Order: sequence, then structure tokens, then C-alpha cells
Amino acid sequence: MFKPVLRIFNNSSLRRCSLNYINGIVSNVNRQSYSTGTEGDKANFPGSRSEYVTHLDLLDPDHAPGIPVYRTLNSQGQFIDEKQDPKLDEATVLKMYKDMTLLNTMDRVLYDSQRQGRISFYMTNYGEEGTHIGSAAALDSKDLIFGQYREAGVLMWRGFPLHQFMHQCYGNAKDIGKGRQMPVHYGSREHNFVTISSTLATQMPQASGAAYAFKRKQNGLCVACYFGEGAASEGDAHAAFNFASVLNCPVIFFCRNNGYAISTPTKDQYRGDGIASRAAGYGMLCIRVDGNDVFAVYNATKRARQVCVTQSRPVLIEAMTYRLGHHSTSDDSSAYRSVDEVSHWDKTDNPISRLRHYMLNKGWWDEDKEKQWKLESRRMVMKAFAAAENEKRGRPESLFEDVYDEPPASIQEQMNSMKKHVQLYKEHYPLEHYQPMA
Repeated sequence: MFKPVLRIFNNSSLRRCSLNYINGIVSNVNRQSYSTGTEGDKANFPGSRSEYVTHLDLLDPDHAPGIPVYRTLNSQGQFIDEKQDPKLDEATVLKMYKDMTLLNTMDRVLYDSQRQGRISFYMTNYGEEGTHIGSAAALDSKDLIFGQYREAGVLMWRGFPLHQFMHQCYGNAKDIGKGRQMPVHYGSREHNFVTISSTLATQMPQASGAAYAFKRKQNGLCVACYFGEGAASEGDAHAAFNFASVLNCPVIFFCRNNGYAISTPTKDQYRGDGIASRAAGYGMLCIRVDGNDVFAVYNATKRARQVCVTQSRPVLIEAMTYRLGHHSTSDDSSAYRSVDEVSHWDKTDNPISRLRHYMLNKGWWDEDKEKQWKLESRRMVMKAFAAAENEKRGRPESLFEDVYDEPPASIQEQMNSMKKHVQLYKEHYPLEHYQPMA
């Protein structure tokens, strides 16, 4: 609903001054288009769409109704409204479930490996699997993804192999990024997934820019930009939203609102009604969706993508979910939330459990298949894990590569100095874990 504009004076007392100003500054404007300012007239101020009123009221967002949450499945995996069933075939639903549970298994293995000192860092995806898989399934594989750092499921859906997840976390010689990034900072040109950056929210204005390029190219694709509700407090979020909306860029801003950012509950992050409520101020379409309902996320993302590519408009999706794990291996979430709270969400509103109920109801899954898949998925993860752990790291001199097409003399001099130093003091360096220098 458009907000009214308070007015005290009518136009008649200021008509002469106003018309002189209009004639002098905006001579080509038709004076007849300006209202007389009586009650109910349109206010023609640039940048607003309002009616004049003569009563003084403050708009209080605390008393405005909250944006509703779109949901399709109940906790028992049954459609609340059959019209919301996306009618996905059995093979697609099975892939959804297997990717969500495989991601869960990979998380457990890599989290434990970090705790054992085998890798330096890790971030789990527990509780947010539905947001990854539901959105990824609704996108075109050629759509460009800008992730934050908890979107491994999107890459998994697109076919990024387990061994590459492992190679990246170990930073070994077979890592696509050549070991130059922290663990979980994935990227893949083949899968149209831009390499993740640690710096919070930098991907957001980049996504708007990429979407503008897509619009200029008219390639029928969109950009999907993932971020958390904590990142929405960064200045980059404002710039991204505003540029995308003003320039009509085909980008889906996908916010995973998991309740805590790094360690700050939402009540201490913002006063308003979540992140979706900000869309109206930027002139964006938005929807708030149950992030633990994989079909609701699928439907919402599919609809958002349709708008992006047909109308060239940005859409903001706020997926309401809950982070079951710690923010990262550098975090202890028990310091800011209770174990009972986490257990409640895990048992009552888990996206994997809800999808499993749906598959059981359809007769597509049973306990025997569940046991077999658990064993098979763990074997797959452990095989990739062992291979990555046994792989050596890259050549030390690769540190100086991939910046210049032809390295200048200064870079070559630095590389030679490093190699001479390492050879002189090689007993202090674990060279056996690296590929040999040339």
C-alpha cells in the first residue's frame, strides 16, 4: 500500500510562487498536470506514489502485519494444498534427498577431520540443506551463482564431484583453486559458480553487475546471489539491492535467514520484519519462504527466476531456516543458544526428515533403502576423503604464477630467492608434503 503524504497548506496560497518556479526551472512541464492539492489528490513528488492527507499519523512498523511464510509441506511430508505440488518425478526427488543427505555425511566427515587437525577450517550446512537443493533444482544450470560460504549443496546439485570438495578443503595439488583459498571457498567455472570470497557481502554488488551484463546480452539467464541475514546488514547489500532494482537486473537475491548470523540472534541484528521487508523500499518483488520445505523453496525460486528472465527484474527471497551446527569450526554456538533449542529444531523441523516423510508416503523410499544409502554415501565420502588426504600439495613456486601472462623480472627474482632460501633451510620445511620444485 502506498504511503500518504501529510499536507497542511493547500495549493492556492502558494500557487503564484509555485508557478513562477515551474515556469523558470521546468518550462516544458504542462502546468495542467499539477494537482490543486485538495484531499485525495495525487502527490506528484518525484520518487513517491502517495495521496495527500490532512491528518497526522506516524507509520509504526511494529504494528504492521508480518510478511507471511510460503509453505507447501507439513511436518509429516504431506502437501497442505495439493495445488502447490510441483509434480516432480521420482528421479528428481530422489536426487534431492540423496544430495541433501550426502552433503550431511560430507559435513560430518570434514568437520571431524578439522577437529583432528587434518584440515584448517570447515563450515557445516546442517539444517539448511533444503535451501540449497530446493533453489538449485529450480535454476538453469547455466545461471551464474554467487555464493557466500554455506552453499555447498548448490554445487553438489550441479555435479561438482566429491573429490573436488575434498581437494579444495585440503588445498592440495588437484584443487581447482591450487590451494590458494581457505577450505569451503569453492569455485567452478564448469559449474557456473563464482569462487567464494571470505569478505562478507562482496558477492552481492558483483552479482548485480553480472546480472546487468546478462540483461545487456539478453541471454535468457539470471544470476542467483546467496547471502545470510547477517550479510544484509553490510553496506554492500544496500548497493546491490539499489543497483539491481534501478537498473532492472535479472538477479535473485537469496537470503538464508538462519536466525543467528555468526553469533548474533536476529533480535540484536535488526528491528524490522526480517529481510524480505526491505524489498519494498528498493522497489523489488519479494517472497518469504519456509527454508526447511524443499518444495516451497523450489516453487519460490522457480517463480522468481521466471520473473527475472521475462521481466528483467530482481527478486528477493528470504528463506526462513535454522542453523543446527556451529557457524564454523571457529565457533561454539552453545555460548549464545541452548542445546535444547537446537535439539527442538532438529527433531521438529528438519528439512531432510520432512522430505523423507514425503518419499515414504509416496512409496519411493523405505528403511532398507535408507540403511543401504547411508552405508553407500559414507563409503563414497571416505573414499574421496582418503584420496585427497594422500595427495601432495602444489609446487611452492606456484605461489608466483597466474598473476602475469609473462612474469616480470621482479617476480622472477622473488621466486628464485624463495627457492634458494628453501633449499638452504630445507630441514625446516615439510617439503615431503609438496610436489617438487622445478
